[in-house]
Amino acid sequence: MMGRIMVAGATSRLGDSILKALLKRVPVDRLVAGARDPQRAANLAAQGLEVRGADYGDHAGMLAALRGVDRLFLVSAKAGGDRLALHDNAIRAAQAVGVRHVVYPALQRREGVHADIDGVTESDIATEQLLRASGMAYTIIHYPPAAEWIPALVGDRVVRKGMRLPAGEGKIPLTGREDLAAACAAILALGGHENSTIRLNAGTCYSMHMLAELYSELLAVPITYTAITPEQYVAERVADGLPLHTAHLFSDWLTAAATGVFDQPDPALKNLIDAPVRPLSEVLTAALE
Repeated sequence: MMGRIMVAGATSRLGDSILKALLKRVPVDRLVAGARDPQRAANLAAQGLEVRGADYGDHAGMLAALRGVDRLFLVSAKAGGDRLALHDNAIRAAQAVGVRHVVYPALQRREGVHADIDGVTESDIATEQLLRASGMAYTIIHYPPAAEWIPALVGDRVVRKGMRLPAGEGKIPLTGREDLAAACAAILALGGHENSTIRLNAGTCYSMHMLAELYSELLAVPITYTAITPEQYVAERVADGLPLHTAHLFSDWLTAAATGVFDQPDPALKNLIDAPVRPLSEVLTAALE
């Protein structure tokens, strides 16, 4: 009989979505929700899920949380800070208690293209190296920026100012979080993909010009895209009230898109969920609301 599946980082948007998708595939008594603050996972406990405290920074706590777990989905820690140290601590705890298979999501990147997103790219690469050397089976998921992030990246003044982004002519295979979660849940529930890296995205890449056209349709006003410099973007977003560190992070994501680092559509997600991928227009409509 297969052991239990834990999603650590269960109160994150991705973690919560994966657990909801898993509930459609796996009996609830095989699932564990790991949360740094279990009180924030009350909605998951109400669905019958066992909730365990799983603070990546607490080694003893992670050892206790992971006992009896066969497969672990390790939702990545927030960008910046001691992200790699947190991942290392969680991976060592998984090794110590005999977790068999760890699934880790990292931001999609193209081999040979330099696009360093501060606080993300280097720690993703280093975490992948830790997993490969861990002796545990691993699956590394490379995923693009979630489609739900687009309104935040674009900003609130798009109707008056247009879409002003430092993304050049780059394209992104924008993917709804529910579809990504469904594919991750399939890997956890069905097994396979051990010791491999898999790209999960919606399979269609969008340029910023295409995104502006879609915004025009959804908002019923003409929206144009203008490519600007990262410095202009940061200055404009800070002037609109966005915190400086957030403006820089958003700028890094968009500047990375300009390099073509995300421009790798892949059919793997569609094959895993065995269902139509949600149209970007539908995802954006919900996000804009």
